[in-house]
Amino acid sequence: MSLSDPLGDMLTRIRNAQRARHVSCVSPASKLRANVLDALQREGYIRGYSHEEIRKGITQLHIELKYSEGEPVIKEVHRVSRPGRRVYSKIKELPRVRAGLGVSILSTPRGVLSDVEARAANVGGEVLCRVF
Repeated sequence: MSLSDPLGDMLTRIRNAQRARHVSCVSPASKLRANVLDALQREGYIRGYSHEEIRKGITQLHIELKYSEGEPVIKEVHRVSRPGRRVYSKIKELPRVRAGLGVSILSTPRGVLSDVEARAANVGGEVLCRVF
């Protein structure tokens, strides 16, 4: 099956699994997806993730979701930059998500970073998604 937006597919899997109160979910593996999950883990939105090889040469990401007092930590997740419309932002023009309560994930020359890390490194880039 071919996907036009693999990152959007992973975010939808996470959103659907949290709404159904699942402990974990799986997604096909890629470097970009793993880097976005690293940023989400650093910011405290997921417990963690691991690579699982299901067949030779084919791996999946097993994502452990995080809950606080029975409620999902991720309330909203939106894909910003899509295959049909790429969205880039200078660091000075990057708006804060929900007045700083949420986080934007950016693809920068220094790797995939949260907006807090990008501001500290003073680099802009492609805005991949927003999480609250």
